Amino acid sequence: MLAPATPRKRRKEARPTELTAAALALFVEKGFSATRLEDVASRAGVSKGTLYLYFDSKEALFKAVIQEGILPVVVENEAIAAKHTGSSFDLLEKLLDNWWGKIGLTDFAGIPKLMVAEARNFPEVARFYYENVICRGRALVGAALERGMATGEFRRMEVETTIDVVIAPILMLLIWRFSMACCQNGESDSRLYLQIHMNILRQGLRGSALESRV
Repeated sequence: MLAPATPRKRRKEARPTELTAAALALFVEKGFSATRLEDVASRAGVSKGTLYLYFDSKEALFKAVIQEGILPVVVENEAIAAKHTGSSFDLLEKLLDNWWGKIGLTDFAGIPKLMVAEARNFPEVARFYYENVICRGRALVGAALERGMATGEFRRMEVETTIDVVIAPILMLLIWRFSMACCQNGESDSRLYLQIHMNILRQGLRGSALESRV
């Protein structure tokens, strides 16, 4: 006689990932304020008590979403920058391509719109995102610009403001995608948008022959 089948058990260690995936989806759909922990538990198919075994607050859950999905890409880009030996503009392109492929084309792209809308109401969450994502991203772009100026590849410029100019169109694309894009007839071509942005940057950043000799 066959022994009775043992009920299948879900791996306990898999649950935090399921919870953060459910949280990301809800944060992007509803925003941080409107997302309740019981909604996250329901979306993940677990009880609210199970969720509290791993996360004691919505803020902790949000931080886990960022740590799990966005920070690894920041770390990858830091490694790309550290190993890069080509031109500084090629480095900017590599950083953008990696970020866009792993963040911009996923649900994580909805986080910037959430932060713009709700940062003032949730300063702890905003500070975490600013320090761990924005500051490190700006540092990468700034280092690439400094590198290009040092070699004469880029014209001399005020770096902090130029970082804003490099990043702002990309942020606008992300925010638009999760807001006013619903009013458009058809989906915009994000790759073409980024290609045009990079072409404009290439022309605008290029150093003159005179600067190259200084």
